[in-house]
Amino acid sequence: MKHPRAVLAAALSVAAALAAVPAATTATAAEAPAPAADRSAAHAPYAAYAGSSEEAKANRAFFEAVMDSVARKRATTPGTQAVTVVYSAANAPSFRTQIARSTQIWNSSVVNVKLQEGSNPDFRYYEGNDSRGSYASTDGHGRGYIFLDYRQNQIYNSTRVTSHETGHVLGLPDHYSGPCSELMSGGGPGPSCQNATPNAQERSRVDSLWRNGLAAAVARVS
Repeated sequence: MKHPRAVLAAALSVAAALAAVPAATTATAAEAPAPAADRSAAHAPYAAYAGSSEEAKANRAFFEAVMDSVARKRATTPGTQAVTVVYSAANAPSFRTQIARSTQIWNSSVVNVKLQEGSNPDFRYYEGNDSRGSYASTDGHGRGYIFLDYRQNQIYNSTRVTSHETGHVLGLPDHYSGPCSELMSGGGPGPSCQNATPNAQERSRVDSLWRNGLAAAVARVS
């Protein structure tokens, strides 16, 4: 959940979100080690950020990793109709309410995919301090997690942050220049934005992705 130049100039202490993820921070869905507890002491100045091709690739890789994880499970249970993405919130206890609320928002917004907490997760949530803010991490092979940064969630609407990051799991890219009504605009509209719900275009996009993409994913991992 990135912050545009104007917001960052006013609040440099607020972390930017979804920065390019170094390989050292990737984690497996089945046995994900906790990210570094606190990298804030060594943080560099928060540069103004408006998105990059590297971030777009990282977001896409995370979505494909989760879809492949779901596809592998479906391959072992042919005939299953429901598409369920399983997550674990065990490593983000401070954000259980926000995670539950954000998954509820998404589950009531789309029909072709559902989020459910459970064992053998397709991805995990973590919490802590990180100079990058909240972000999604993956190595593109069914391994990933969402990291929720404490400071960012204190300044921005925490449910919006969590719902935004979860949107990447479902395939949506960042669009920082969008209005508050657009969930994937992230921190672009500033801390006053309270909206945590995807708009009609975002809902339609997620349904389309999971309607048309899963069959290809099943073929890819078979």
